[in-house]
Amino acid sequence: MKLKKQVTVCGAAIFCVAVFSLYLMLDRVQHDPTRHQSGGNFPRSQISVLQNRIEQLEQLLEENHEIISHIKDSVLELTAHAEGQPALPHHTPNGSWVLPPENRPSFLSVSPQDCQFALGGKGQNPDLQMLAVYSLLPFDNQDGGVWKQGFDITYEPNEWDTEPLQVFVVPHSHNDPGWIKTFDKYYYDQTQHILNSMVLKMQEDPRRRFIWSEISFFSKWWDNISAQKRAAVRRLVGNGQLEMVTGGWVMPDEANSHYFAMIDQLIEGHQWLEKNIGVMPRSGWAVDPFGYSSTMPYLLKRSNLTAMLIQRVHYAIKKHFAATQNLEFMWRQTWDPDASTDIFCHMMPFYSYDVPHTCGPDPKICCQFDFKRLPGGRINCPWKVPPRAITDSNVAERAQLLLDQYRKKSKLFRSKVLLVPLGDDFRYDKPQEWDAQFLNYQRIFDFLNSRPSLHVQAQFGTLSDYFDALYKRVGIVPGMRPPGFPVLTGDFFSYADREDHYWTGYYTSRPFYKSMDRVLEAHLRGAEILYSLALAHTRHAGADGRYPLSDYALLSNARRNLGLFQHHDAITGTAKEAVAVDYGVRLLQSLTNLKRVIINAAHYLVLGDRDTYQHDPTTPFLGMDDTRPNQDSLPERTVVKLDASPRFLVVFNPLEQERLSVVPVLVDSPHAHVLSEEGQPLPSQLTAHWGSATDTVPNVYQVSVLARLPALGLRVLQLHRPVDGRTAPLPSVRLHLPGRDVPQRKQEPVPVRVFPAAAEDFCLENQHLQACFWGHSGLLKSIRRAGEEREQRVSSEFLVYGTRTSKDKSGAYLFLPDGEAKPYAPKDPPVVRVTEGPLFSEVASYYQHVQTVVRLYKVPGVDGLALDVSCLVDIRDHVNKELALRFSTDIESDDTFFTDLNGFQIQPRRYQRKLPLQANFYPMPTMAYIQDSRSRLTLHTAQALGVTSLSSARGTGTRSLQGSWR
Repeated sequence: MKLKKQVTVCGAAIFCVAVFSLYLMLDRVQHDPTRHQSGGNFPRSQISVLQNRIEQLEQLLEENHEIISHIKDSVLELTAHAEGQPALPHHTPNGSWVLPPENRPSFLSVSPQDCQFALGGKGQNPDLQMLAVYSLLPFDNQDGGVWKQGFDITYEPNEWDTEPLQVFVVPHSHNDPGWIKTFDKYYYDQTQHILNSMVLKMQEDPRRRFIWSEISFFSKWWDNISAQKRAAVRRLVGNGQLEMVTGGWVMPDEANSHYFAMIDQLIEGHQWLEKNIGVMPRSGWAVDPFGYSSTMPYLLKRSNLTAMLIQRVHYAIKKHFAATQNLEFMWRQTWDPDASTDIFCHMMPFYSYDVPHTCGPDPKICCQFDFKRLPGGRINCPWKVPPRAITDSNVAERAQLLLDQYRKKSKLFRSKVLLVPLGDDFRYDKPQEWDAQFLNYQRIFDFLNSRPSLHVQAQFGTLSDYFDALYKRVGIVPGMRPPGFPVLTGDFFSYADREDHYWTGYYTSRPFYKSMDRVLEAHLRGAEILYSLALAHTRHAGADGRYPLSDYALLSNARRNLGLFQHHDAITGTAKEAVAVDYGVRLLQSLTNLKRVIINAAHYLVLGDRDTYQHDPTTPFLGMDDTRPNQDSLPERTVVKLDASPRFLVVFNPLEQERLSVVPVLVDSPHAHVLSEEGQPLPSQLTAHWGSATDTVPNVYQVSVLARLPALGLRVLQLHRPVDGRTAPLPSVRLHLPGRDVPQRKQEPVPVRVFPAAAEDFCLENQHLQACFWGHSGLLKSIRRAGEEREQRVSSEFLVYGTRTSKDKSGAYLFLPDGEAKPYAPKDPPVVRVTEGPLFSEVASYYQHVQTVVRLYKVPGVDGLALDVSCLVDIRDHVNKELALRFSTDIESDDTFFTDLNGFQIQPRRYQRKLPLQANFYPMPTMAYIQDSRSRLTLHTAQALGVTSLSSARGTGTRSLQGSWR
């Protein structure tokens, strides 16, 4: 009744607002003083426009009336459903569970105008589409001379006579929050000294500038400095000497990271900056991620940044963009029809972001202007020509040499404003370097600026100083499209820095931690929802003292650890072993703390209104569903001990939709009975808990229960050990042991039939699918959808890639295979176990290095529409090998496949036969698919991996999707 009243009030309010808006519009027209001054007669064209507006308003009111009617009908259906007992799924003769007919809330239709981005194709076509660019380029890697990956650059001396060259030298220090050293080790050894020197040295000359990106380091330093030094930092930011660029917790990897974590680390950094310094970033700076996703410019644009910079792009793309002066462009989303996602992007043209590769095309000359490399220092120039300190006697010659590089670099861009970064990894960690760089460059600037005949103005600047000057020079307002710059759509994967060295290995490096990252994300999302619900409930009830508000600190710490792991040397798996362990410890600590937050919130939400509720942090009321003893351990599931009194299982659904899910729980008895909170029996299935391919774990069983879970809600289930010894429905289990002795098995609660030979090919099915398997391997063979006679070939197999015998091998970054993949050939044939039950059936195959389980659910809802494939891989005894799983189909995909970007959007790909095999692998953070006019094969993955689509049997029309582990 309360809900119906709210809907009625809402509908009346919408009607009143619409009518009042019409009144205001009429009133404004009649009393607009400017109209009386122009003669007093209301123009006939304006009357026509007003009449059209009235007709549109009447149409909107009619549509509003229909929507309110839909809402009322839905409320009535919900009310009727709530007043009756919830109907239970029932078991059908074909072995599946189906939902009974019931009154379900109808979903309102969504007008296309409510989702403008769904109307793709109405906007301006891009000037640069990256898929087309890849098809266009020859990738011939010709020697470009001093700019080895480019070309010779020439210019006329008088080109800047009418419009002088404006140069901004941007000092920076790239600080990896973990790579060779751990985050803390880097901070204590280098980063704190960089920031301490920054405060002192920047105040010595107001012309000096500096930019900083990694807020994770900056916040740690901030916590350890005095109020006086904090005030100095705020002054430096306020007067424009110090700029915080991007402002994320880290400079994230853009291939493996999920958009949830990318946004989370961005919010964490931006909120820290706003709270402590009172500033929000304006420009993005990403010099070190190994390729770039189009998701990141979208997030930056939505975070109110107006421009961004990128660096690690395929060298052939850089050369092409430099030759066509397309290194600066408006980056637009492929699905954007009205340019609302455009953000201005600057691509650095040369090999690296270090000093030798930023002043101009000749690194031998640019290195001479990296004054940290002055003779007597710890590093020198590989080109054997050292820098020279700038003096009155040599400043003219040195300035002319540097200006020549500036001019050549400027020829690659469309404006006469030039950006020259000045820095490298962990630079400016000693006061001597600050003096060497700033003093010598200032002498050069002073010389150049005092010679009008040179037509150049050089100075230190921040990233936003450069973009502001560029906007001013081309005459545009920040955030709007500068005239004369191209529009680009697409992304910049996969990255190669030289020759055929494609950085596609990190898509699969250290997949265990990639998986742990997603587990932590899911727990963080669930913990935040439950904490918010519990906090709102306790405040509404006026019981603030009952709920542990201190859990917020655990949430904040988990966000920061998750954000830290998005760093481009963390989730990528490219850090040293000790650093990876440090990341793992942080992830595990946060995961354990989040489970504590979830337990506390669930405890309060279930029992908070009762007198029996009492929070005791030393003895949690609820137990964890699983635990991990160490940072590199697989989760160990909790076994619930059953007795005569009921045990309660609290299940949380963090999704915004109601779910009908199979919930698994381990118990210590085969005699288990599952009831709803109201005492109604729920459908369930009992299976053995297997400790190895052939042995079950004694006195441990899995009960899988079918339960309806409310959206963003908790469901309490009861576990009983019935006195009459009843068990849940048992599955049929067949164990095939080809080439092995058949052991004697004692009487087991879940019977297992053992066969000494491989099985014949067999099939599993539910109401939606029939999946067939090869008997000798237990791997997938084909799929047939219900109602179709045609069988779709979808066969799977494991393959092995080797690596080259040369010095350059596959590693954490690179994938350099020694040729096409070879079939995985274990010493013994696999053990195959087939389980068929009322809720699900599955096929488990045990190989020497991999265990794979393919499960088919026999339940209503989305779970029954797909196959669930899990693989447990252990190739630690393999050296320079990596394992791949290939799915081969008869889908005619025409060498086209699709991968996701950060779980946020889909990007089309084409297999480029002019490129090496490793160049055709792409990141797959969450999914990939191939399709033709009749079928689509989609893979969803639990963690980021690499994927490609190859012709597994060229000339036969067979296409495949292939992912790999390392």
